[in-house]
Amino acid sequence: MSSETLFRRITDPAARADPYPLYAELREHGVARQEDGRYLVGTYHEIEALLHDPRVSSDVRKRTAPDPDLLPVEGLPPAFIGIDDPEHDRQRRLAMRPFGPPHSPGRIDALRGGMTRVAEELADGLRGRQRVDLVEDFAFPLPITVICDLFGVPESDRHQVHVWADTVIAGLDFTPGEDPGPRRRAAHEARLAMGRYLGGLAAERRGHPAGDLLSGLADDDGPDGRLTDQELMLTAVLLLIAGHETTVNLITNGMLTLLRHPAELERLRERPELMPSAVEELLRYEPPVQLLPQRTPLADVEVGGVTVPAGAPLILVLASGNRDPLRFPDPDRFDPAREDNVHFGFGSGVHACFGAPLARLETQIALTTLLARLDRPRLLEDPPPYRTSPVLRGPRHLPLALG
Repeated sequence: MSSETLFRRITDPAARADPYPLYAELREHGVARQEDGRYLVGTYHEIEALLHDPRVSSDVRKRTAPDPDLLPVEGLPPAFIGIDDPEHDRQRRLAMRPFGPPHSPGRIDALRGGMTRVAEELADGLRGRQRVDLVEDFAFPLPITVICDLFGVPESDRHQVHVWADTVIAGLDFTPGEDPGPRRRAAHEARLAMGRYLGGLAAERRGHPAGDLLSGLADDDGPDGRLTDQELMLTAVLLLIAGHETTVNLITNGMLTLLRHPAELERLRERPELMPSAVEELLRYEPPVQLLPQRTPLADVEVGGVTVPAGAPLILVLASGNRDPLRFPDPDRFDPAREDNVHFGFGSGVHACFGAPLARLETQIALTTLLARLDRPRLLEDPPPYRTSPVLRGPRHLPLALG
């Protein structure tokens, strides 16, 4: 089959349960120019080089023909994840100051006790039930509770935050034959509403900090000054959505993978100290972020012997790089003890996810708790139903039998 149709086939929801044969096909081509002018890259070393190449932009406005579906909402500037240095570096450093080292070294570790308590309460709530949906009953409530605690979102507002976040993520879905306009407009409206809400909370805490992340973003007076009100709103929305949605998928993909590998599940149940290594392998083997659709060369760039012209849409298929046999021995094998496991689960380069420590800790606690407290969990559907987004990949539901 022609390599020029790979992106269309990868984004087809029919491929969501197992996109890895398509990724193997992509790696055979190295760089695949698509029928619509996009360029796909699926090999590890080429992806790594491009993620560190200053000639490759994260700002889709730099494209020769920008994709309207990827442009910022209603003329607003993009959040810092969608801009380049030096402005990206300024905003990222301001966002990181209240989040973790070196300025806030204890922020994530201080959440450990609360995360463990919430995970245990959720897992205990599943006892005595014959059938559960791991997504709705555990994998979603845990991260949304943690991120709302981190931001200081009042309990009474968390359901609305959940609705907004779900609507924004639905805007990333690909459904053949559907008019995406209404869904994407709803996502834009939800993003704006969430931004206004978080901006209002931040304004209330400016000068009256409550010790949460939002207070830190609003009150920090570092050497770079402060985020503007607009930057704070955009950053808060980005962190809140990214801070829970990818973790939902990581926990769900992780439990699904362990249930498919019962010997490894039992090994981790008996030796929970091995869970950090297992989570790294899950990030390689079944990453929640499958591809980056928003890269653009600022000049002609040679990739694997192919010249990608300036302004062309460049898509880095991270999950394909994670299974590249030229980088990882026996890459299609799930190996929780894998060594030299430098994966793309959190990206790489200047845009690497700085929320990685939170996601790692949360997933380690979640999976350790589930293995210790669930009574003989078994898959009821394999494969389970998946979300349609090819970017943030994970089951929409994960039905399990217990007992």
